Amino acid sequence: MSVKPVYITRTASFLPNAPVANEQMEALLGQVGERPSRSRKMILRSNKIHTRYYAIDPATGLHNYTNAQLCAEAVRRLEGDSFSLSELTCLAAATSFPDQIMPGHGSMVHGELDAPACEVISTSGVCASGMSALKYAWLNVAAGQHDRAVAAASEAPSYAMKAENFTPEVAHKVAELEAHPEIAFEKDFLRWMLSDGAGAVLLDQQKPEGLALRVEWLEIFSYASEMSTCMYAGGRKEEDGSLTGWQAVDCTTRGAQSFMAITQDVKQLNANITAYTTEKPLPIIKQKYALSAAQVDHFLPHYSSGYFRERLAEGLERAGFAIDFSRWFTNLSNKGNTGAASMYIMLDELMASGKLKRGEKILCYVPESGRFSVAYMLLEVV
Repeated sequence: MSVKPVYITRTASFLPNAPVANEQMEALLGQVGERPSRSRKMILRSNKIHTRYYAIDPATGLHNYTNAQLCAEAVRRLEGDSFSLSELTCLAAATSFPDQIMPGHGSMVHGELDAPACEVISTSGVCASGMSALKYAWLNVAAGQHDRAVAAASEAPSYAMKAENFTPEVAHKVAELEAHPEIAFEKDFLRWMLSDGAGAVLLDQQKPEGLALRVEWLEIFSYASEMSTCMYAGGRKEEDGSLTGWQAVDCTTRGAQSFMAITQDVKQLNANITAYTTEKPLPIIKQKYALSAAQVDHFLPHYSSGYFRERLAEGLERAGFAIDFSRWFTNLSNKGNTGAASMYIMLDELMASGKLKRGEKILCYVPESGRFSVAYMLLEVV
């Protein structure tokens, strides 16, 4: 099978409502317990996020977009002189936490669009699911199955972060935050970490006259065969590392133990995330593609918190792939942690920044702690 060059010719993103400052978060998400959160300021100081977006109407406190609607809005924003939704033949959509268990997220997004019948796939997982969707769309175009394809990803964790979904904070966890900021990833604290948003890209066989990004390669590594579950929702992690799913318990247990809350095994994350997303996969990538850090003009890292910025840099250095911070591009501080949609939103902002020059190479990095996965993608500016 011949493989054709594929170009990202259009990018788009959608962030709902007005940006939410740190001081506004608790008013929108709701207060857990009888007093304001004692952990919020410590967590925000560590994660370095200053504003984020929620699909919550500030006037009513009610959600005004579903996850699927966020994604559909990003896809609509791809339309222009060179592309119409009437031409859509392939849609790959991703999210960490869909509106429903079934149908698939992609089908729900397609249902929101004024688009014809087309091939649709939903990719699941956590942050790397957005890259899985992009790879599916890219390979479809590269194989000649479709002339064009749309990949998109969205997140709406604010639904799960509303106050009514959480039990009151546990005092000893708050005390531990000062000494161990990584504990902010446990479920009681993830509500100060996650953000709503969506992004989309159009992949095309035809090289456009204007700015575009040629996909050189996209690699995804899963280490689930080596690692137990780390980040999850709809389950309970047991002492032996196994996961008890929501279907295995009764509805009373599900409610009492916040089964549907997004949860993180903080100790496992802290001990393993850097090694499993930099030191293990990068030697393989370096050898396979003869890639060196010197070839990278722009490094787009997805990380969930500013706390991991220095640790990521140290992991890259240990892997023999040190990239100076001057070549990093991130919008975590003002767009927040949008999970599976983060890379799409970063690419859209970088494309519009005026910083890109022909021939430059962009390395994208998306780690996932669900059961430890990571995606790397190399793009060239054309």
